[in-house]
Amino acid sequence: MNKAPSLSSHVLDTTLGKPAANMQLILTTPEGNTAHVQTDADGRCNQWDELTISAGQYQLRFLTGEYLSAVHGSAFYPFVDVHFEITCDGGHYHIPLLISPFGFSSYRGS
Repeated sequence: MNKAPSLSSHVLDTTLGKPAANMQLILTTPEGNTAHVQTDADGRCNQWDELTISAGQYQLRFLTGEYLSAVHGSAFYPFVDVHFEITCDGGHYHIPLLISPFGFSSYRGS
């Protein structure tokens, strides 16, 4: 029997070399349900309101504009969308975002 999948995220400000605390995130499930959450003081998030994580295609929107404007004075990227697929195999999915005022990158973490 497969274990239910789990999901977490971590946002790092590569310009400062620090976590991006209190950034707003919106997770959209395959069914179109959403969770509006924010990163903690360490830039992490693993609580998705009452959503159940299951197999399918997801979108995680990082609302980077407000954070970048507050911390760096301007924001080229108002948001960053990361689309990914969770399979029925279960396991843990980690979606990190590395952000700076003029660049970003994401990957499947562990």
